[in-house]
Amino acid sequence: MTPESIVTVDSGRLRGLVRDDHRLFQGIPYAAPPVGELRWRSPQPPQPWADVRDATEPGSPCPQTAQVFAGISSLDEDCLSLNVTTPNTPGRKPVMVWLHGGGGANGEGAIFDARRLAVREDVVVVTPNSRLGIFGYFGWPGLEGGGGFGLEDQQAALRWVRRNIAAFGGDPSNVTLFGESYGGFNVCAHLVSPSAAGLFDRAIVQSGFALMDAPANTWMPGQPPMPTMWTSAEELHGLAEHVVGQAGWIDPGSDLPALDQLRRVPVSELLEYSAYFSRPSFGNGVLPELPDDALRAGRFHRVPMIAGGTRDEARLFVALFFDVNADSYRQLLAESFGADADRVALEYPPGENPALAWADITGDRAWALSTWDFAHALAPRVPTYFYEFADRSAPPIVPFPEGFPPGAHHSAEVAYQFDLREPADLDAEQWRLAEAMNAYWATFARTGDPNRPDLPSWPRFDPADPHTQRLAPGRIGGTDFPAGHRLAFWEKLR
Repeated sequence: MTPESIVTVDSGRLRGLVRDDHRLFQGIPYAAPPVGELRWRSPQPPQPWADVRDATEPGSPCPQTAQVFAGISSLDEDCLSLNVTTPNTPGRKPVMVWLHGGGGANGEGAIFDARRLAVREDVVVVTPNSRLGIFGYFGWPGLEGGGGFGLEDQQAALRWVRRNIAAFGGDPSNVTLFGESYGGFNVCAHLVSPSAAGLFDRAIVQSGFALMDAPANTWMPGQPPMPTMWTSAEELHGLAEHVVGQAGWIDPGSDLPALDQLRRVPVSELLEYSAYFSRPSFGNGVLPELPDDALRAGRFHRVPMIAGGTRDEARLFVALFFDVNADSYRQLLAESFGADADRVALEYPPGENPALAWADITGDRAWALSTWDFAHALAPRVPTYFYEFADRSAPPIVPFPEGFPPGAHHSAEVAYQFDLREPADLDAEQWRLAEAMNAYWATFARTGDPNRPDLPSWPRFDPADPHTQRLAPGRIGGTDFPAGHRLAFWEKLR
C-alpha cells in the first residue's frame, strides 16, 4: 500500500512529501504565531484550518541574525512550527524529539535532516522551532512567564506530539527528548521543570552544560566567572531594564504601559540585543528553582538517561573567539585562576600551541568536570549511560585556523546523527561509527537501554567506575574519563 501524503492532526489536515523510504511533513504549526499581543506570552493553541495545509516546506526560523557558527537569519516571529520525519513501515514507532543547539539565540529544526536516523532505525523524528534570544527569554517586572517562553514553546511542542504523533506512525506513549549543546541545556531544564512532567519518557543530553561553573574566559575573552549557567529572575529584570533604557524603547510620556510599548518595537531593533537574553531564567512558573540545586538534590523527572559530550569540547570556542599566544596565555591563566595560575601552567604547559593548551584547560575544567558531575547526579536515581564522542578526525563544522587541529570539537558528533543540508564528508569507518551511534540512540529510545546484540556492550554508568563509553571510529568501548581530562587535578582546585 502506498503511504498517504495526507494526515489529520487536531488542527486540520496536512499534505507532506512521500519518498521511497520515508515521509516528511514540515512547517506544522504547534502553537499560534507569537506576534502582536502574543509576543512574550505563553504559547497559545494554533488556529484550526479548513483546507488541506501544505506541509512540504519548512516554516520560518525564529528571529535571529546570522553568526559564524549558524548562518541563519530571520525577522519572522511567526515561527512556532515543527517537522516530522517518519519511515514508510507499519507499526507504532518510538518518537525522538530533537532540540537544536545554537547558543540560545540561533538555530532551527529544519536543517537537521533526520532521514538516516528515522529510516535505518525505524523511529519517528520531530524537530521543533522555539523562540530564541530576546523573544524567548526576555523578562520584565510584572511580565508573567518572563525568562521561560522558549522552554514553554518546547513543552507545547511535546504536548502536540503526545496528541498527534500517532497520525504519523509514532507511539505517543514512548517519547525521547534529546538535544545537543543549547538543546541539551534545554533538555536539562525540562528534567527539572514541573510543567514538563509526563511529557517525555527518556532523555539524552549531548554536551549540555547545566551544572557548569565556568571560570573567566571559558566561552570567550573577557567573559567573567560564571558560577552557574542559569539566570535568576532578579538578574534578568535588572538586565532588561538596563537594555531597554539604553535602547530607548519606552517613552515615559506615553499613555501606553511599558510592556505594550515593548511589544511594538520592531523585530530588527530587538535582535540587536537578542544575545543578551540567550539563557533561561529561574524563579518563574516553568523553572521555579535553580536547576543546579534541583539536579544535585535529585528533584528531577525519573526517566532513563544518556549523557555525555565530545573529547575536545572547547576547541570550537577557542578557534572562533580567541587569539592565544605565549603572552596572552599567561594573562588568561592569571585572570581565570588567580593564585592557582602557576599550578595550572605546570599541569598544562603552553608548548608550541598555547591556543590548544587553553582549549584543553577550559575543556577539562568547565566541560568535562561539569559533565562528570551531571552523570553523578543522575546515576543514583535513574538508569544512566555515559559516553564521550572521541573521533579526533571528525570534519570541522566551521573553518578552523591553520595549525589548530579541530579534534572531537563541540558539535562534531551532530553530523554523524543528521545530514546538515548534505551528508558529512566521512570515511567508511566514520560512517560505521555514525550508524552505531544512531543505533545506540534509537535502541535507547525504544527500550531505555542502548544495548543490543549487534553493538559493542555499553555498561550502565557506575559512579565508582571511571570508565565510560568511548565513541570513536573502530574504537567503541571503555575509556578512563577522569584520567583523560585530569579531573583529580581540577577537583583539588575547586
